[in-house]
Amino acid sequence: MDLDRSFGFLVTDVARLFGRRFSHHGKRLGLTRAQCRTLGYLARNEGINQARLADILEIRPMTLVRQIDRMEDAGWIERRTDPADRRARRLYLTDKARPILGRIWNVANETRDEALVRLTAAECGLLIDLLCRVHATLSEREPIAHAAGDEAIAVARRGAPAAAATRRRLDEAPISVVGAAK
Repeated sequence: MDLDRSFGFLVTDVARLFGRRFSHHGKRLGLTRAQCRTLGYLARNEGINQARLADILEIRPMTLVRQIDRMEDAGWIERRTDPADRRARRLYLTDKARPILGRIWNVANETRDEALVRLTAAECGLLIDLLCRVHATLSEREPIAHAAGDEAIAVARRGAPAAAATRRRLDEAPISVVGAAK
C-alpha cells in the first residue's frame, strides 16, 4: 500500500502537520493548541458540562478537568453550578476570553493560508466541498451521546443538510482548523 496515496494516512498526517503549524503560529497567543480548542468549542457550546465537553474534544474527563482548572485559574473559563443538578458544573467563557477568540481566528486563518498556498482559489473551494461531503457521510454514521445520559444513539442526518451545516461550521470558525489535530 502506498501511504502517500492513502486517504486515511493523508488526512491524519495533514491534520498532524497542520496542528504543528498552528502551534508554531499560536505561540504568540500565550495559549496551547489544546486550550485554543477548548475555548473554541466552549464558545460554540457555552453552558455545556465538563463531561460532554470532554466527549466533544475526545479527551478523558480527568485530562479536561486539569486543563479547565488551569484555564479557570488564568481567568479564561468560569464554572457555574447546574441549576438542574447541584453536583454538575457548567462551563462558560469569561469576559477575558472573548477577545482572544478573534486572535485564535487570525492564527487559524494564517495557518490555513499557509497550508493552502499551493492551491488556486477554485481548488481550495473544491477541497473544502469534497471534505464536507466526506464529513457528512461519516457524520451520518457517528453515534452521539443521548441527551438523557450515557446511552449512545445513531443519528441519521441527510446528506445535503449535513454537508451544508458542515460547510458553515468550516467557514465560520477556526475550531475545525484547530480541532483538526490533537
